[in-house]
Amino acid sequence: MANGGHGSQEALARTTESIPRVPSGPRPRQPSISAVLPAYNEEALIRATADATADVLARLTDDYEVVVVDDGSRDRTRDAVEALRTENPRIRCVAHPVNRGYGEALKTGFCAATKELIFLTDGDKQFDVGELAYFVPEIERADVVIGFRRPRRDPWLRLVYGWGWHFVVTLLFGHTARDVDCAFKLFRREIWERVRVHSGGATFSAEFLIRARRCGYRIVELPVSHYPRIAGRPTGANPRVVLRAIRDILWLRFHLDRCPK
Repeated sequence: MANGGHGSQEALARTTESIPRVPSGPRPRQPSISAVLPAYNEEALIRATADATADVLARLTDDYEVVVVDDGSRDRTRDAVEALRTENPRIRCVAHPVNRGYGEALKTGFCAATKELIFLTDGDKQFDVGELAYFVPEIERADVVIGFRRPRRDPWLRLVYGWGWHFVVTLLFGHTARDVDCAFKLFRREIWERVRVHSGGATFSAEFLIRARRCGYRIVELPVSHYPRIAGRPTGANPRVVLRAIRDILWLRFHLDRCPK
């Protein structure tokens, strides 16, 4: 696999240090958690991300799994995850034969998840997975706990796109979230089983939250750390991705149905 470099080691250390200390003695029962990591050409980072995620989950619950969705990568992303599975069988890879888009990768991962809670984060190491420890207690009073990046460490063009996207979503549907596309979310699996998401692209996250709010689910927002990408290439600013997102959000505006009973 490709070498993630010194940055990957620093990111792994950062994740470990952020996990709150767990008191000694018997631990109260914690809900089971499936972590879903969509990945596209993330060979340089996916091993460190999946390994760090498993380490965090092991500190939070006795029953967990890490599901990496390889969305038709043209590098060795899948091989990197399969190699890690020999060390930790709770880590597994679900692969698309061709690239199908961010939303389709999430759909595949959520459908493959088997635990009570689903945790979403990206495979690019821009988040500190250790901060999940602050989300788990909040799920006791909410159905969905979502992060907002404070501050957001992306190139200026992605920041412009992000501001514009937030404006459009708010204009069409009202307040949805402070950071609708933040890839750091924890929610109950039963919500995914009830909420039907049409979009298979970049609109997926917005549609999921819009429909969840429409169904009356309780949503809590927490700040999360965000870091510059240290390897790989983002795809969110691709003109084709942007055009598909605009098409999907307009489709949703005119076809949004009531929450299924």
